[in-house]
Amino acid sequence: MKGISELQEQVDQWIQNHGVRYFNELTNMAQLTEEVGEVARIIARRYGEQSEKESDKAKDLGEELADVLFVVLCLANQTGTDLQAAFDRKMDHKTKRDHDRHHNNEKLK
Repeated sequence: MKGISELQEQVDQWIQNHGVRYFNELTNMAQLTEEVGEVARIIARRYGEQSEKESDKAKDLGEELADVLFVVLCLANQTGTDLQAAFDRKMDHKTKRDHDRHHNNEKLK
């Protein structure tokens, strides 16, 4: 399995070989919003209370989540963000902060 740093490099190579250049950050932010909306539509209809339209039943949640990940990796690359390091810091922070909090949350039992 590839780490986040390897995924960032893979996306950068794809952009260089196939994508010409990165879209600017604001365009990619709009793209990210659009892709998250597609994920939300699938989740709301497939797992929520809304009915799923026939045209939506063939949509692949994994592919839509991968679209979100691709744009996040683009944004990380073009802003000079080491997403692996940021993710590792976040997981450490959440582990220290949330371990007892979640175990003691009556709503989660």
